[in-house]
Amino acid sequence: MQYQIWGGMMPAVTFSLENGESIYTQSGGMSWMTDQLEMTTNMHGGLMKGIGRMFSGESLFMATYSAKAAGQKLTIASAVPGEIKVFDIKPGYEIIAQKGAFLCATPGVELKAYVTNVKGGFFGGEGFILQQYTGTGLVFCELDGAIQELTLAAGEKLVIDTGNVAAWESTVTYNAQMVKGFKNVLFGGEGLFLTTLTGPGKIWLQTISISELASRIVPYIPSSR
Repeated sequence: MQYQIWGGMMPAVTFSLENGESIYTQSGGMSWMTDQLEMTTNMHGGLMKGIGRMFSGESLFMATYSAKAAGQKLTIASAVPGEIKVFDIKPGYEIIAQKGAFLCATPGVELKAYVTNVKGGFFGGEGFILQQYTGTGLVFCELDGAIQELTLAAGEKLVIDTGNVAAWESTVTYNAQMVKGFKNVLFGGEGLFLTTLTGPGKIWLQTISISELASRIVPYIPSSR
Protein backbone atom coordinates (compact mmCIF):
# COMPACT_ATOMS: atom_id res chain seq x y z
CA MET A 1 0.00 0.00 0.00
CA GLN A 2 1.17 3.50 -0.84
CA TYR A 3 -0.39 6.83 0.10
CA GLN A 4 -0.01 10.53 -0.64
CA ILE A 5 -1.26 13.36 1.60
CA TRP A 6 -2.04 16.48 -0.38
CA GLY A 7 -4.22 19.60 -0.35
CA GLY A 8 -2.41 21.95 2.04
CA MET A 9 -4.67 23.23 4.85
CA MET A 10 -7.68 21.41 3.31
CA PRO A 11 -5.98 18.02 3.18
CA ALA A 12 -6.87 14.66 1.72
CA VAL A 13 -5.06 11.34 1.47
CA THR A 14 -5.03 9.19 -1.67
CA PHE A 15 -4.23 5.49 -1.32
CA SER A 16 -2.88 3.18 -4.01
CA LEU A 17 -4.02 -0.31 -3.02
CA GLU A 18 -2.88 -3.64 -4.38
CA ASN A 19 -5.19 -6.62 -4.74
CA GLY A 20 -6.47 -7.68 -1.29
CA GLU A 21 -5.37 -4.54 0.58
CA SER A 22 -7.96 -2.58 2.58
CA ILE A 23 -8.62 0.72 4.34
CA TYR A 24 -11.51 1.41 6.70
CA THR A 25 -13.09 4.75 7.53
CA GLN A 26 -16.26 6.02 9.14
CA SER A 27 -19.51 5.75 7.21
CA GLY A 28 -19.60 8.38 4.46
CA GLY A 29 -15.86 9.09 4.65
CA MET A 30 -14.95 8.19 1.06
CA SER A 31 -14.45 11.08 -1.41
CA TRP A 32 -13.78 9.14 -4.63
CA MET A 33 -12.38 5.79 -5.75
CA THR A 34 -11.71 3.58 -8.75
CA ASP A 35 -14.24 0.93 -9.72
CA GLN A 36 -12.41 -2.19 -8.53
CA LEU A 37 -12.78 -1.33 -4.85
CA GLU A 38 -15.42 -3.19 -2.88
CA MET A 39 -17.15 -1.43 0.03
CA THR A 40 -18.29 -3.42 3.07
CA THR A 41 -20.20 -1.64 5.87
CA ASN A 42 -20.47 -3.08 9.37
CA MET A 43 -19.99 -2.16 13.04
CA HIS A 44 -16.31 -3.16 12.92
CA GLY A 45 -15.98 -5.00 16.21
CA GLY A 46 -19.60 -5.32 17.25
CA LEU A 47 -22.33 -3.20 18.79
CA MET A 48 -20.58 -2.24 22.03
CA LYS A 49 -17.41 -1.07 20.27
CA GLY A 50 -19.57 0.78 17.76
CA ILE A 51 -21.39 2.60 20.56
CA GLY A 52 -18.02 3.46 22.13
CA ARG A 53 -16.90 4.96 18.83
CA MET A 54 -20.05 7.09 18.72
CA PHE A 55 -19.22 8.58 22.12
CA SER A 56 -15.70 9.35 20.82
CA GLY A 57 -17.08 11.33 17.89
CA GLU A 58 -17.25 8.72 15.11
CA SER A 59 -20.06 6.84 13.39
CA LEU A 60 -21.63 3.60 14.61
CA PHE A 61 -20.89 1.91 11.28
CA MET A 62 -17.53 1.73 9.54
CA ALA A 63 -16.91 1.24 5.80
CA THR A 64 -14.05 -0.97 4.63
CA TYR A 65 -12.73 -0.52 1.07
CA SER A 66 -10.94 -3.60 -0.32
CA ALA A 67 -9.07 -3.73 -3.64
CA LYS A 68 -10.16 -6.44 -6.06
CA ALA A 69 -7.38 -5.64 -8.51
CA ALA A 70 -3.94 -4.02 -8.44
CA GLY A 71 -3.44 -0.26 -8.54
CA GLN A 72 -6.79 0.82 -7.13
CA LYS A 73 -7.12 4.43 -5.92
CA LEU A 74 -9.07 5.65 -2.89
CA THR A 75 -9.25 9.28 -1.71
CA ILE A 76 -10.48 10.31 1.74
CA ALA A 77 -10.63 14.03 2.57
CA SER A 78 -10.49 15.76 5.93
CA ALA A 79 -13.69 17.49 7.00
CA VAL A 80 -11.86 20.36 8.74
CA PRO A 81 -9.05 22.77 7.80
CA GLY A 82 -5.80 21.49 9.24
CA GLU A 83 -3.39 18.59 8.76
CA ILE A 84 -3.61 14.83 8.33
CA LYS A 85 -1.20 13.11 10.71
CA VAL A 86 -0.13 9.48 10.27
CA PHE A 87 0.66 7.29 13.29
CA ASP A 88 2.39 3.91 13.00
CA ILE A 89 0.68 1.83 15.69
CA LYS A 90 2.50 -1.21 17.08
CA PRO A 91 2.09 -3.54 20.08
CA GLY A 92 3.03 -1.48 23.13
CA TYR A 93 2.78 1.80 21.21
CA GLU A 94 -0.61 3.50 21.44
CA ILE A 95 -1.91 6.98 20.64
CA ILE A 96 -4.65 8.94 22.41
CA ALA A 97 -6.35 11.63 20.30
CA GLN A 98 -9.07 14.21 20.60
CA LYS A 99 -12.68 13.35 19.98
CA GLY A 100 -13.47 13.09 16.26
CA ALA A 101 -9.82 12.87 15.13
CA PHE A 102 -10.09 9.51 13.31
CA LEU A 103 -10.01 9.70 9.51
CA CYS A 104 -9.12 6.16 8.38
CA ALA A 105 -6.82 3.24 9.16
CA THR A 106 -5.49 -0.09 7.96
CA PRO A 107 -7.47 -3.13 9.20
CA GLY A 108 -4.98 -4.07 11.95
CA VAL A 109 -5.63 -0.84 13.89
CA GLU A 110 -8.43 -0.80 16.44
CA LEU A 111 -10.23 2.45 17.26
CA LYS A 112 -11.52 2.46 20.84
CA ALA A 113 -13.13 4.94 23.19
CA TYR A 114 -10.72 6.16 25.86
CA VAL A 115 -12.14 7.34 29.19
CA THR A 116 -10.08 10.04 30.92
CA ASN A 117 -9.69 10.58 34.65
CA VAL A 118 -12.36 12.61 36.48
CA LYS A 119 -10.36 15.85 36.74
CA GLY A 120 -9.17 15.72 33.13
CA GLY A 121 -12.64 14.79 31.92
CA PHE A 122 -14.42 17.62 33.69
CA PHE A 123 -11.85 20.38 33.21
CA GLY A 124 -9.29 19.35 30.55
CA GLY A 125 -11.30 20.71 27.65
CA GLU A 126 -11.51 17.45 25.66
CA GLY A 127 -14.28 15.73 27.63
CA PHE A 128 -14.41 12.30 29.24
CA ILE A 129 -14.42 10.23 26.04
CA LEU A 130 -11.43 10.47 23.72
CA GLN A 131 -10.02 8.11 21.08
CA GLN A 132 -7.38 5.40 21.52
CA TYR A 133 -5.61 3.57 18.69
CA THR A 134 -4.18 0.12 19.39
CA GLY A 135 -3.09 -2.92 17.37
CA THR A 136 -0.75 -2.88 14.38
CA GLY A 137 -0.82 -0.65 11.30
CA LEU A 138 -1.31 2.94 10.18
CA VAL A 139 -3.98 5.33 11.44
CA PHE A 140 -4.66 8.68 9.75
CA CYS A 141 -6.02 11.50 11.93
CA GLU A 142 -7.55 14.83 10.89
CA LEU A 143 -6.21 17.50 13.24
CA ASP A 144 -7.22 21.16 13.36
CA GLY A 145 -5.05 24.04 12.11
CA ALA A 146 -1.26 23.79 12.05
CA ILE A 147 0.34 21.02 14.13
CA GLN A 148 3.48 21.12 16.27
CA GLU A 149 5.10 17.93 17.57
CA LEU A 150 6.94 18.14 20.91
CA THR A 151 8.76 15.54 23.01
CA LEU A 152 8.38 15.75 26.79
CA ALA A 153 11.02 14.30 29.09
CA ALA A 154 10.00 12.21 32.10
CA GLY A 155 8.22 14.51 34.57
CA GLU A 156 8.26 17.48 32.18
CA LYS A 157 4.88 19.27 32.15
CA LEU A 158 3.36 21.52 29.52
CA VAL A 159 0.35 23.75 30.27
CA ILE A 160 -1.97 24.18 27.29
CA ASP A 161 -5.12 26.14 26.56
CA THR A 162 -8.12 23.82 26.40
CA GLY A 163 -8.82 22.69 22.85
CA ASN A 164 -5.23 22.98 21.61
CA VAL A 165 -4.32 19.39 22.49
CA ALA A 166 -4.62 17.14 19.42
CA ALA A 167 -2.94 13.83 20.35
CA TRP A 168 -0.34 12.25 22.61
CA GLU A 169 1.47 8.98 23.18
CA SER A 170 -0.10 6.77 25.84
CA THR A 171 2.94 7.23 28.10
CA VAL A 172 1.96 10.90 28.56
CA THR A 173 -0.34 11.84 31.47
CA TYR A 174 -3.35 14.02 30.61
CA ASN A 175 -4.83 16.21 33.34
CA ALA A 176 -6.05 19.71 34.20
CA GLN A 177 -5.05 22.45 36.60
CA MET A 178 -6.81 25.55 37.90
CA VAL A 179 -5.71 28.98 36.75
CA LYS A 180 -4.02 30.78 39.64
CA GLY A 181 -5.11 34.25 40.69
CA PHE A 182 -8.62 35.71 40.98
CA LYS A 183 -8.01 38.43 38.37
CA ASN A 184 -6.47 35.89 35.98
CA VAL A 185 -9.63 33.79 36.19
CA LEU A 186 -11.95 36.77 35.63
CA PHE A 187 -9.98 38.75 33.06
CA GLY A 188 -7.27 36.47 31.65
CA GLY A 189 -9.50 35.02 28.96
CA GLU A 190 -8.34 31.42 29.51
CA GLY A 191 -11.20 30.24 31.70
CA LEU A 192 -10.94 28.53 35.07
CA PHE A 193 -8.89 25.48 34.02
CA LEU A 194 -6.02 24.68 31.65
CA THR A 195 -4.94 21.31 30.26
CA THR A 196 -1.67 19.73 31.41
CA LEU A 197 0.39 17.03 29.68
CA THR A 198 3.24 15.39 31.61
CA GLY A 199 5.97 13.30 29.98
CA PRO A 200 7.60 11.10 28.99
CA GLY A 201 6.43 10.96 25.40
CA LYS A 202 5.49 12.85 22.27
CA ILE A 203 2.53 15.21 22.02
CA TRP A 204 0.87 16.96 19.08
CA LEU A 205 -0.61 20.42 19.56
CA GLN A 206 -2.98 22.25 17.22
CA THR A 207 -3.26 25.99 16.65
CA ILE A 208 -7.07 25.95 16.55
CA SER A 209 -9.95 23.66 17.45
CA ILE A 210 -12.92 23.19 15.18
CA SER A 211 -15.29 24.19 18.01
CA GLU A 212 -13.39 27.44 18.55
CA LEU A 213 -13.40 28.13 14.80
CA ALA A 214 -17.16 27.53 14.67
CA SER A 215 -17.76 29.92 17.58
CA ARG A 216 -15.83 32.63 15.74
CA ILE A 217 -17.91 32.13 12.58
CA VAL A 218 -21.36 32.02 14.22
CA PRO A 219 -21.67 35.81 14.81
CA TYR A 220 -21.22 36.40 11.05
CA ILE A 221 -23.97 34.00 9.95
CA PRO A 222 -27.06 35.96 8.84
CA SER A 223 -30.19 35.22 10.82
CA SER A 224 -33.80 35.81 9.88
CA ARG A 225 -35.61 38.34 12.00
